[in-house]
Amino acid sequence: MPGHTKTSSTVANQLRRNVAIIAHVDHGKTTLVDALLQQSGTFRANERVAERAMDNTDLERERGITILAKNTAVHYKDHLINIVDTPGHADFGGEVERVLSMVDGVLLLVDASEGPLPQTRFVLRKALERRLTPIVVINKIDRPDARIQEVVNEVFDLFIDLDATEEQLDFPILYTSARAGTSSVSMETAGADLRPLFDSILDAVPPPKGDPEAPLQMLVANLDASDYLGRIAIGRIFNGRVRVGDQVVVCKLEGKVHETKVTKLMAFDGLKRIDITEAAAGDIVCLAGIEDITIGETIADMEHQLAMPPIAVDEPTVSMIFGVNTSPMSGRDGTFVTSRQIKDRLDRELLGNVSIRVEPTDSPEQMKVLGRGELQLSILIEMMRREGFELQVSRPDIVTKEMGGKVMEPVEDLVIDVAEEFQGVVIAAIGMRRGTMTKMVNHGSGRVRLEFRIPARGLIGFRSQFLTDTKGTGIMNTLFAGWEPWHGAIASRANGALVADRTGVSTAFAIWNLQERGEIFIDPTAPVYEGMIIGENARASDMDVNVTKEKKQTNMRSSGADEAVRLIPPRRLGLEQAIEWINEDELVEVTPHSIRIRKRILQPNMRPKKSTD
Repeated sequence: MPGHTKTSSTVANQLRRNVAIIAHVDHGKTTLVDALLQQSGTFRANERVAERAMDNTDLERERGITILAKNTAVHYKDHLINIVDTPGHADFGGEVERVLSMVDGVLLLVDASEGPLPQTRFVLRKALERRLTPIVVINKIDRPDARIQEVVNEVFDLFIDLDATEEQLDFPILYTSARAGTSSVSMETAGADLRPLFDSILDAVPPPKGDPEAPLQMLVANLDASDYLGRIAIGRIFNGRVRVGDQVVVCKLEGKVHETKVTKLMAFDGLKRIDITEAAAGDIVCLAGIEDITIGETIADMEHQLAMPPIAVDEPTVSMIFGVNTSPMSGRDGTFVTSRQIKDRLDRELLGNVSIRVEPTDSPEQMKVLGRGELQLSILIEMMRREGFELQVSRPDIVTKEMGGKVMEPVEDLVIDVAEEFQGVVIAAIGMRRGTMTKMVNHGSGRVRLEFRIPARGLIGFRSQFLTDTKGTGIMNTLFAGWEPWHGAIASRANGALVADRTGVSTAFAIWNLQERGEIFIDPTAPVYEGMIIGENARASDMDVNVTKEKKQTNMRSSGADEAVRLIPPRRLGLEQAIEWINEDELVEVTPHSIRIRKRILQPNMRPKKSTD
């Protein structure tokens, strides 16, 4: 590409380093960023800083996971180190892919006990494909069950497995405890602070390449919004310079060119953004005031309109139908309930989320949303309900392709870590879902690591069953492995549903009579409507029940007397459990204050009867 050849040789800025922190979920990325910010003097000694400062949304703090990639910058020995914290879940792989376009090196964080896990492989493969320089950080070395040397060997095996080049295999290894804020270059000597890690970033990660004197080329890799400044484009300048007041063009993804002016330019400093007047090749900056800009577009020079190659993102594998809430209780506690409002919100999500796609359906009230996994879509639904949206969603479905006349479906690599006593039940459950075992490792610690190849369909609804089977102690991780021919039918939920046959308020007396028929999902006094699912039947067929029935009064006794009503506590389904539980003919109704499950067709006489053979 013209203008792209100069970037390979010229060093743009000797005093800059751009690195991303990549790791499997919960290996300590965000905690390490906290320690780097603390020790680089970003915060005053008496400044109170929230733990995991980079996880700045409620949802991230509650779940303890990073969902959105975020930028920060620290100063060390005259150098400015731009650091990007990335999510560890493969479902948020779109975030990882666009971040790696901004950096020249990666810190690969690996837990000293767990070792490399599927998402470690996923993010590392992306980094090696981009020829980024890796630094391996073995974190949590102070864990009592740390097995540091074995984990280092596993990391080497992983690099070789992913066809790393000779230079990439010559990576520095550091041993850190992010929580204690220490790092060391050898296993034997304990570290005092993170200085060895800072030094190895300066030594190992190359300074950004590019030519400050060439025409401007900046690739937009992230978006933010401000009430005062409008849309803010975050990206890296690959060539050229940009100043406030410059006339520039935006090279759109569809090939058009849009002229605009730079009204505000900002750089990262710690967790804040500071105003700057000019930036050059190698810098990661924020440009404000450019309308309708999206991720993957290039901001270029007026005279030389050279676009960068857009960011490549893996295909979505799971789809769900998002629709307007049509239940009798719609509009009671949500602010945004119309199809137009839901569509606008999804369009907004598309701007900042490169791995989600939205397609129209036959009905204007429903939209098909495609993403990388159940978790990614359920996080989107959770964000929408917290913003005041009401909607109903269908069971997740997988995306199929046709190749050479055959129907192909997505297949996942599933890695499971369980206590030895549960391995039999887990292997049987995965066999039912068309999974095949590829590897089994027993470290002799009482836990076994099992690896399977399983169709993505087989994983829908598996997590909750797996946690029940392993009494909450099992760990499962999945990673998209590719496309394979259709594996055949997979049995859906074996049990039928208990469905309310009239509108009203549930009573303790009715629930007490029904609880021997199956498992109840609702509390007494919960409002119900015809067609709403109130529990799981012990049998395979659905059963219409009256959950509003009251105990009748006679002339001998009052309605409240007689034997005590003993209720089994209901099984409350959260959003993810509800989405996993439902069948094809059922929907999850999501509102800001409640999650209900319902039949698609509410009237019992209109629903086709399920055959029990």
